[in-house]
Amino acid sequence: MREDKSVLVVTHLSQLLDLITGFGGFLVPLILWLTQREQVMTMDEHGKSIMNFQISMFIYAIICIPLILLFGLGLLGLAVIAILCFVFPIVNAVRASNGERPSYPLSMRIIK
Repeated sequence: MREDKSVLVVTHLSQLLDLITGFGGFLVPLILWLTQREQVMTMDEHGKSIMNFQISMFIYAIICIPLILLFGLGLLGLAVIAILCFVFPIVNAVRASNGERPSYPLSMRIIK
């Protein structure tokens, strides 16, 4: 195994592809995690954190959609999700470049 912080940073930042493609922010980190977890130290931990965050944000977004029709609170929820999905990949990319562990708020631990 090798230590490669640049691959970890790219994996975190690749989540921002959601802003461009709508789905690349899930697929690219998934592919990087699955192909590099045996070669790069701590990639497994970072990859699981990213996947848990992505899945959690998707679930929260699905929950917000009916809330738009019922209470209008869904728009606020979707705005918060959008901000989280933009800010925390950047924050965790910086953390990865410093050799720190990833930390995503409101992330359900689905993949252990």
